[in-house]
Amino acid sequence: MTDPRRARLVDVAKLAGVSISTVSHVLNGTRFVKPETRERVRHALDSLDYAPAAPMVSKRSGRAIGLAITGASNPYFGDLIAGVESEASRAGFALLLCDTHDDTQLEASAVAALLAHNVEAVVLAPTPGWEDVTLPVLRKHQTPFVLVDRMSDVRCDQIGTENESVAAALVEHLIDIGHRRIGMLSGLAGLSTTDERVLGYLQAHRAAGLKVDRSLVIPAHSTLAGGRAGVQSLLRLPDPPTAIFSANNAMTIGALIALKETRHRIPDDVALVTFDDFEWASAMSPALTAAAQPFHAMGARAVQLLMRRLADPFAPRRIERLPAEIEHRESCGCHRDPVSVHTAGSRA
Repeated sequence: MTDPRRARLVDVAKLAGVSISTVSHVLNGTRFVKPETRERVRHALDSLDYAPAAPMVSKRSGRAIGLAITGASNPYFGDLIAGVESEASRAGFALLLCDTHDDTQLEASAVAALLAHNVEAVVLAPTPGWEDVTLPVLRKHQTPFVLVDRMSDVRCDQIGTENESVAAALVEHLIDIGHRRIGMLSGLAGLSTTDERVLGYLQAHRAAGLKVDRSLVIPAHSTLAGGRAGVQSLLRLPDPPTAIFSANNAMTIGALIALKETRHRIPDDVALVTFDDFEWASAMSPALTAAAQPFHAMGARAVQLLMRRLADPFAPRRIERLPAEIEHRESCGCHRDPVSVHTAGSRA
């Protein structure tokens, strides 16, 4: 017989042929479970001599949701994490956090670890290729989940920022003030955020009747090192750009380092605009023109969508985009008041 001290919810779920969350619902009475399924779980619990921990006496205590996200130390994801945590706490849930490091296998392991810790639902900022590795784990355990920041064709609840129109607005601004050769540092391949921001860059050129020089779009992989190397490559071109659009904050830091190393002045030699704002962006000299995403609100809304899903598993899916605000400062070569970029709120 299995040692009761070692019996875990995952063992009970495996023996009963159900998800970990189903076992949790049977133990805590938090959701209706079919009588035949409940009987299988009870039989597995008895067979394994499973003894729940003391906190499970209360139906509301110990409830948790999981968050799987890359770069937990990244400043802008820190705002998102804070939004998830505050809304989860308000709803009576603890938050368990795992860093995926933008690696699909690590992401799948992180999600499995969250499920093993009995989370009732998951907020996920998916990695490239998550549909083939992580999604089956979630579906196997029938765990409610919501995608945050990065969107997907998978039919599920999702919350993010409008990327294409915001990127287009940033590049259009550069075009409006006279730039015709605009470089772009694009993000990690396979992410919706990367694809949508490239589409915005292209859209701005089409709207202005400008031909796109593909050599000006440099894959910089959403990293500091990629941004630094990308700017170095752009500056080595026979006809280098007069402005650069960096598509995320890590690449922006790399771009700033490269421009400093090559003694290019911003915006006199090269103008710079960026997706993702920094708390210190206005303190720089020159201050950075940037698109500020509402990450705290995005995280909070992700939890609200999860609570809706937990309350009604059959509710129509929601895909929502929150507005972003472009902070016009000095790195683009001018100064303007903030401009809000809005899109339709949601679609089913």
